[in-house]
Amino acid sequence: MTGAVRAFFRLLVVQGAWNYERMTGIGLGYAAEPMLEDLKEADPARHAEASVRAAEYFNSHPYLAGVALGALVRAEYDGVPGAQISRLRAALCSPLGALGDQLFWAGLVPAAMAIGILGAVLGYPFPVLLAVLVGYNLVRLATGVWALRVGLASGIRVAAALAGSWVQRLVGPMGAAAGFLVGLALPLAGAWLFAPARPVEVAAGLGAMLLGLGGGWRLGARLPTLRFALAALGLAAVVSWVAP
Repeated sequence: MTGAVRAFFRLLVVQGAWNYERMTGIGLGYAAEPMLEDLKEADPARHAEASVRAAEYFNSHPYLAGVALGALVRAEYDGVPGAQISRLRAALCSPLGALGDQLFWAGLVPAAMAIGILGAVLGYPFPVLLAVLVGYNLVRLATGVWALRVGLASGIRVAAALAGSWVQRLVGPMGAAAGFLVGLALPLAGAWLFAPARPVEVAAGLGAMLLGLGGGWRLGARLPTLRFALAALGLAAVVSWVAP
């Protein structure tokens, strides 16, 4: 248990890395080390091989990486052949990445931002912002704890555990909630920001929006959601400006 706690905090350190994608493989190896200590005494040769495998390439969503970490460590203790463990590692990259992106980047993050915007519009910016920050990070930490536990409990059978998990069931409702909250926040924010503004201030806001659109266009297909959100915000700003 102590090793798992140390591994979890090490995983949080890796998640805070500036360029997570390039740190994931080495970071998982760093996080796995405390949980592999017992294997070092029981089977030193296996421990050496497991330590090398733990630092192999891995790229997935940072908040769900604990699923892979726990499953791979459990597989090492279960004596699963090394080649099969490496295949499991590679197979988990895309599913965990897609699941995490849908739940967090396309769901929880825009929903939290929309709630923060609504708080500012309603005149309670700081209490709502504090609540959003605390709530988001509590969800993130709780998801990280769950991810590591389900990985350790499932081992090589982790795919079946993921398929029936609450995370999988929450993706759809979270996306719908994010869409509703963003759709509610954008026109209210546009009216709040631009209705009493002078033309020069409106022009400055639209210029910033166009600059953001240009940046999104330069980044290509990597940020389609950003381009859509900026376009929607710009439209809301224009509507609120010209509307009586």
